[in-house]
Amino acid sequence: MVQSSDNWLALMIGNSRLHWGWFQGKQLRQQWDTAHFSEAEMTAVIEHWMGDRPPDSSLPPGLQAVPQAKLPLWLASVVPQQVPLWQRYPATHLITRDQIPLANQYATLGIDRSLALWGAGQTYGFPVLVIDGGTALTLTAADEQQRIVGGAILPGVWLQLRSLAQQTAALPEVPLALSQALPPRWATNTPEAMQSGVMYSLLAGVQEFVVDWLETWSEGAIAFTGGDGHWLHHHLQRRIPTAAQRLHHDPGLIFKGIAALRSILG
Repeated sequence: MVQSSDNWLALMIGNSRLHWGWFQGKQLRQQWDTAHFSEAEMTAVIEHWMGDRPPDSSLPPGLQAVPQAKLPLWLASVVPQQVPLWQRYPATHLITRDQIPLANQYATLGIDRSLALWGAGQTYGFPVLVIDGGTALTLTAADEQQRIVGGAILPGVWLQLRSLAQQTAALPEVPLALSQALPPRWATNTPEAMQSGVMYSLLAGVQEFVVDWLETWSEGAIAFTGGDGHWLHHHLQRRIPTAAQRLHHDPGLIFKGIAALRSILG
């Protein structure tokens, strides 16, 4: 039985970052992101968790404040080679996709997408569509019977802008600073023209998916998560005001999925 006062950690290893959640029972107390750890940083963290090393400046930011008590670590990863490194910590519980109670999960479906979808379903009910605005923007949907009905993957805003700069001779690097104000649609300089092309076309594409989803599941929830989730949620609410109440911004969906799964697995 999970105790309401127990502390534990959730870790989702993404392609470019580590996503952390610190729980007390079912309550998510804090979440943060870090870069992938070096071997020395990982050793320092594990020794700290095992009680063999006091907290010091060698611990990555965010982990210095976590209680030192051999905390259980619930781990999921989209980078398989990272898993054995974290399993050196004996309190690690590895989450695999087959443990997630969703039907129709195909072999190459990312566990991050499954966990976010499971977390959204537990929070907002099924059917549900999750739009994760990360490095890659993903859409993943499930029906009333908790069956995955499909989804889509496209490059996120930052990845599209970086690709334009890296794969062309004359286009510059454009800093990514997403805000509620969009760039001019008809830009008069190159950086804003790049931003306009990427942002307006991406929003239009996501809107098309949302409209199609609502035509089939008019009462279904739609949850935005990921680093660009707030930006997407804000602009889609403005573009589809009739569906605004069905659109939710929830940066903790993956952690909610992990917590719900932990309650099942014990």
